[in-house]
Amino acid sequence: MSGAVRAEDADSREGEAALLRVRNLDAGYGDLQILTDVDMDVYDGEYVTIVGPNGAGKSTMMKSVFGLTTLMGGTVRFADDDVTGLKPEDIIHKGIGYVPQNDNVFASLTVEENLEMGAYILDEVPQDAMRAVYDRFPILEERRDQKAGTMSGGQQQMLAMGRALMLQPDLLLLDEPSAGLAPDLVDDMFDRIDAINEDGTAILMVEQNAKEALRRCDRGYVLANGQNRYVDTGDALLGDEQVRKDFLGG
Repeated sequence: MSGAVRAEDADSREGEAALLRVRNLDAGYGDLQILTDVDMDVYDGEYVTIVGPNGAGKSTMMKSVFGLTTLMGGTVRFADDDVTGLKPEDIIHKGIGYVPQNDNVFASLTVEENLEMGAYILDEVPQDAMRAVYDRFPILEERRDQKAGTMSGGQQQMLAMGRALMLQPDLLLLDEPSAGLAPDLVDDMFDRIDAINEDGTAILMVEQNAKEALRRCDRGYVLANGQNRYVDTGDALLGDEQVRKDFLGG
């Protein structure tokens, strides 16, 4: 019996304002439309995962929130501000951090220089934020003078997340954080994301390891062909026979 809620039947939390509120979003690249009429909410401190097949529009959704696509319709609101169509440098100021899947570190700069770049919009590098990143990722402090391009994939991913956390965002966007990691490092990466969320940062994540992501998140969205299919708690989506069959490999 199906336990998950189809997207068209889902209601927002009654009486609670979403931190991120996306409505009727049409978006793509140039004249190519990828997303059609997509709705999505992330509440304060919530952990939300976007899953779906390849080509579903998951990363496009993430990039659209951060101002990296062509918006063709709909609205994006963050903390009750209309951020529809804003450029990434303006969205950062609003309190959203973004970690792309690829090319997410400055390879020729040291670890510490990469972290300093995360605070480039400020007049001074916040030392309390730097300290917090080093406390969260001790390996980064150990390698603070090492060129980022010489680090392992897992260490580079930690550095990319650390840089995004330098501005202490209210919402962190993560695009495929486990991609390319050795299997024994995947659980560690998820544990670190859990800890970031537990400290109060809302998470919106696209993740290829859908089952593990849904086990850990508060809510999940299933996208297919650029449209909402299902939205429910991670557990409900995992327990839904049709969702498992169509999108999670059974």
